[in-house]
Amino acid sequence: MTEPASDGSRRLTMFELARLEEARRRAAEVDVAVRRSASTTRDVRRPSWMLLGALLCVAATAVLRLLRPVEELAAERRYEREIGAGAEVELGGPTATSARPGYGKSGNVLVRVAMPGQIIEYPLTLRSDPVHLAYQWVRASDSSQADAPRPLGGPAMVAPAQPGLYHLAVLARTTGATPQVLGDITLAVLVPFSQKMAGQVNGYRIGSYPFERFGGERPIGFLEVDRRNVDVPLTRHLRLADFVTHDEQSVWPKYAAVSPRLLDKLELVVDEVARIRGVTDPLRIEVDVHSGFRTPLHNSSVEGAALNSRHQYGDAADVAIDADGDGRLTAFDSRLVALAAEMVEKRNPDLVGGLGVYVSPKYRTPYVHIDARGKRARWWG
Repeated sequence: MTEPASDGSRRLTMFELARLEEARRRAAEVDVAVRRSASTTRDVRRPSWMLLGALLCVAATAVLRLLRPVEELAAERRYEREIGAGAEVELGGPTATSARPGYGKSGNVLVRVAMPGQIIEYPLTLRSDPVHLAYQWVRASDSSQADAPRPLGGPAMVAPAQPGLYHLAVLARTTGATPQVLGDITLAVLVPFSQKMAGQVNGYRIGSYPFERFGGERPIGFLEVDRRNVDVPLTRHLRLADFVTHDEQSVWPKYAAVSPRLLDKLELVVDEVARIRGVTDPLRIEVDVHSGFRTPLHNSSVEGAALNSRHQYGDAADVAIDADGDGRLTAFDSRLVALAAEMVEKRNPDLVGGLGVYVSPKYRTPYVHIDARGKRARWWG
């Protein structure tokens, strides 16, 4: 089915326009044949003109269905201009849109992670020939330009050289062209782990990872978080603020490690909770993140926290969800969330990880620990 453009017009594919052109050609051939037959005998003239009238009615109906309210001549010229490149013809509408609303198996992850200057793929649905387009990155906080425009040669693009959160902007390669900002997906350019010096990144205290001196596990980098981008969505249900360490440091910017695999797994768990509960729209399910990323420094002060807690690597979160929808957070809710996590891992073995259910009265509310460590682990707290 052809979708309407933003101005109310219809979009024609090259195949529809080709069929229309073929219909016109055949109508012209019929017209010639009818005129020839009309010149021979009077008896043939009447049914031939009736046939011609019927064909013209069919052709007129097809034109109205395909082109309304766009003029036929404009469509023909657009077709001739773009058919050679195999592009889809768009009568009106934006220059480009993201090829997908979200990433991951859930389709709900709204952030891409990259290192400074890394070549990444950002699939787009283009409405114009990419030869005439350029792209540039703008800051997610205020849409200010972060770098100079580059030619758009396909889905491969160069990430900004400076860490931060960015949106992609597409613009025509002409002087003074207005960029079209695609704000549905955020590119997070990380601060490389190597920039952590003496346990700090830009004055924000992180501490040392277990066995860091001996080449132990560590995140590849950190997201830079400031007051302007703290509410940037990472998924349909989660914000960047959900993963900021709950320590007492007042310094900004702060830094956090966040795993896209964890984000995807959490969204799949929410989808499964919605299915169990019988909710058709998973966005109605609210997720309360008790703890996301923890710096090693903060983790060492958390009572009962494991030395090698996955929270330090950005692939763990403690969440509370009102799974049964009764308006309360209870032990039963936590058991339902745990069941949902088990089902997600069963369907997605590559997202296997830790699952801890905390229902003791000593906790303010029951909650569930979910991580994507890559191997199965289970416990009760």
